[in-house]
Amino acid sequence: MTKLGNTDLDVYGLNLGANVFGWTADEPQSHAVLDAYAAAGGNFVDTADLYGGGGRSEEILGGWLAARGWRDDFVVATKVGGWPQRPGLSAENIQGAAEDSLRRLGTDHIDLYYAHIDDRDTPLEETLGAFDALVRAGKVRYLGASNYTAERLAEALSISDQNGFARYAVLQPHYNLVERDYERDLAPVVEREGLATLPYFALAKGFLTGKYRSKDETGDSPRAARAASYLDAGGERVLTALDEVAAAHGVSVATVALAWLRQQPTVAAPIASARTPEQLADLTASVALELTDAEVTALSDAAS
Repeated sequence: MTKLGNTDLDVYGLNLGANVFGWTADEPQSHAVLDAYAAAGGNFVDTADLYGGGGRSEEILGGWLAARGWRDDFVVATKVGGWPQRPGLSAENIQGAAEDSLRRLGTDHIDLYYAHIDDRDTPLEETLGAFDALVRAGKVRYLGASNYTAERLAEALSISDQNGFARYAVLQPHYNLVERDYERDLAPVVEREGLATLPYFALAKGFLTGKYRSKDETGDSPRAARAASYLDAGGERVLTALDEVAAAHGVSVATVALAWLRQQPTVAAPIASARTPEQLADLTASVALELTDAEVTALSDAAS
C-alpha cells in the first residue's frame, strides 16, 4: 500500500477508474471487474458524478460496495464540476452535488472529493470554502483538484492556507509516458506543497497498451482513433523501448507503461480502467513490477 500524500489514506498502487461503469461496461461486467480488483488487493476506486451518463457509475459502485459489505475497506474518490447538468464549482452546486453523490454511492462520506474541472467563473474562495464546509461536516475526508494549471493550483493552496480551509491533498492531471507536460509546471508545485499525483489517461487513450501500432490497425473504433494520434516516430520509439523492457520481465507493454508512471516522483498511483477482469490483469500486474533505474531512464529518454 502507498500513503496518499499527507493524508492518512493507504491506497493500492493502481487506482481503478470507474469511468467505463454504466458506459461500456454494464452493471454485471462492472461488478466482475471490481471483484477481480479486490481479489488482487485493490482498494481505491475513482469515479465522478459525470460518469456513466450522469450518476450511473456511482450507483454501480455503491451497489457493489453495499452488496459486498466492503465500504470501510475501500477508498472512494468522486468529483464535482464536470457534469453539464451540475456544472461549475459554486458553493450551491458543490453542496448539492455532494449530497447527490453520497446518495448514489450509498455512503455517509466521500474519502476523496475532486474539483473535476477548474471553474474560473467562481471565486476560488467560494469554491474552497464550500469544500471546507463538507470536510468540517464529516461528509468528505480529503480534497483533490483535477485539470488545474500550476498557477491556479498554487493560488488555491495559498487561499486555503490563508483562510484555514481544508486544502487540496492530491492532483489528478493528464500524465503518461508520451504526455509529459505535467513534469514542467505542475510537478514542482505538487512536490513543494506535499501533494500526491494520481494521473489519468495513464495508458494514453490505449496507445500504451501496444495494441495499435499502425494506421491499418485502428479501424473505426473511437478508442483506436484516439490512440492513433500517437503513431509517429516518437511513438514508435516508445513502443520499441516498452517492448524491450516488457520482454525482459515477461509482462505486457501496458504493465510496463503503468509501472514507469507509478515510479515517477510525486505519483502515488496511476488511474486505469478495465471493462473485463481479463483486461484488468495487466493493470494490476504493474503494482508488483519494479523497474530498474536504467529501465526507467531508457523509457523516459525514448519518450523525449
